[in-house]
Amino acid sequence: MTTKIAISLPDDVLATARQAVNSGRASSLSGYIASTLADRQDYEDLGALLAEMAADAGGPSDEDRIWARRALGLA
Repeated sequence: MTTKIAISLPDDVLATARQAVNSGRASSLSGYIASTLADRQDYEDLGALLAEMAADAGGPSDEDRIWARRALGLA
């Protein structure tokens, strides 16, 4: 099911969405916004999962963080 709504967007956000449509990265403004909101929901779900895992097993140690930074080329 799809529900039509009206929203207000800052001009720069709307310009970004229109550019995505114009460049073919999105099929429509509605599609761009729906996709962006779905991505945000996935990100928030992942954040909740990681918080739950950290609560159950403990967070990464300083040694783990150092290893990860090196593995990612950030150190």
